Amino acid sequence: MEKLHVIMLSLVVGLVSYNSYFVFAFEPSPLQDFCVADPTSSARLNGVACKNPKDVVANDFFFSGLHIAANTSNPFGSRPTPVFVTQLPGLNTLGISMARIDYAPWGINPPHTHPRASEILTLLEGSLEVGLVTSNPDNRLITRVLEKGDVFVFPVGLVHFQRNVGKGSAVAIAGLSSQNPGTITIANALFGSDPLISSDLLAKAFQTDKNVVDNIQTMF
Repeated sequence: MEKLHVIMLSLVVGLVSYNSYFVFAFEPSPLQDFCVADPTSSARLNGVACKNPKDVVANDFFFSGLHIAANTSNPFGSRPTPVFVTQLPGLNTLGISMARIDYAPWGINPPHTHPRASEILTLLEGSLEVGLVTSNPDNRLITRVLEKGDVFVFPVGLVHFQRNVGKGSAVAIAGLSSQNPGTITIANALFGSDPLISSDLLAKAFQTDKNVVDNIQTMF
């Protein structure tokens, strides 16, 4: 009987340790009703300090504007309208956010990653080519064309992209598993860093000429 108790205790400890690992790998579950972000706080922590619950108002949980099309007159032909904790303080500690993404005809949302979130994309209007690339060593491209009402998932950290392949504009809504998912646009990060990454290094990484890299860096 004593051995059985020891075995059961070991299993419980193992399960707790296992679950704790995955809980703390992402944003922890809230320990109170809400923790509305207080951007005026000088506290430094992994997230945003809480506003006094007595000062919380309805607007802390409210955002308006996703019905408005964004201006896509930029080199990429797309623009997101984020609803992250910065725009909606009530998202603080909840581990979710969203964005509207507008695409001009043949506009792209260039290859990028979200270091802190998986993304689920729902196409509201148009036709959209979407794709993701798996990690090393396979680097397999998984892609398909979405039509109105279709949904596609981009796992956390993987490089992914979208391109409008329809005749008109396209609109999508993205849900993300973090209040602040972050975005690393691959081209910007590599060719537009501050200070710049050595062009010799990038030329070797991309197996191309240094002059080609120099030329690309001037565009960023």
